[in-house]
Amino acid sequence: MEFNALIPELSVRDIEKSKQFYLEVLQFRIEYERPEDRFVFLAREGNQLMLEEINGHWETGELVYPFGRGVNFEMTVSGVEDLYQRVLSAGIRPFRELKTSRYRMGEEEIVQKEFLVQDPDGYLLRFTD
Repeated sequence: MEFNALIPELSVRDIEKSKQFYLEVLQFRIEYERPEDRFVFLAREGNQLMLEEINGHWETGELVYPFGRGVNFEMTVSGVEDLYQRVLSAGIRPFRELKTSRYRMGEEEIVQKEFLVQDPDGYLLRFTD
């Protein structure tokens, strides 16, 4: 397994609930886990995340829902429309519905389909094509 240069590690309240969301709804897979530490390393199409149940080791302040305020994690996936339908089918209301967005990058324009959803702890996830 190759590790990305940047891999976010998210503190979560309930590792089992978070695993269920990421595995069953978002279709990540487990690369490895340490159940004794309530830790899991997840991946999907080159996107990598670590989840660890709150343990007092990494908190720089009080964690209050929604966690991760002020940041969203953009992840490129194939089949963004299918993933969006999976989220809806799971009864989850997206933070932002699927739409086509245009972003200026210097003199160029990037066009992508995207939607945003919050995980069980309120982390904001943006999926794009």
